Amino acid sequence: MKVLLVQDVKTLGKAGDLKEVKEGYGQNFLIAKGLAKLATDAVIRQWRSREETRIEREREDLERLKALAAKLESVTIKIVKKIGANGSLFGALKKEEIAQALTQNGFEIDKKDIETDGAIKATGLYEVSAKLGRGVHPRFKVEVAGE
Repeated sequence: MKVLLVQDVKTLGKAGDLKEVKEGYGQNFLIAKGLAKLATDAVIRQWRSREETRIEREREDLERLKALAAKLESVTIKIVKKIGANGSLFGALKKEEIAQALTQNGFEIDKKDIETDGAIKATGLYEVSAKLGRGVHPRFKVEVAGE
């Protein structure tokens, strides 16, 4: 009996693989548990069509993220904070403040996705990175100015 695996099966193969299995194993376990479908021409065509659509969506998503990364890398975000008498900030610059400044500049990035090389406690120009997903991690500049 020929089956198309719908999910990864540890001892058999990965999702999308066509496998020849014994009748009982295929009917009573794989198909009954929803791990596989009987490999008819219609099922195989449908699976390939879905896979092509999924791959196309992933490619478009990656292109969108790369375009966003290119825009973000060319921007310098300016944040104004109160400074003390010695020139240092009152407290460190928080990731939440960077996320708010990015939102004001048209970039929707969550504070959990922002990474700094260390605490930002003084005025100056800093490089910060953002995790956008799919391995896209652009670095952008944050200018901290005193009030």
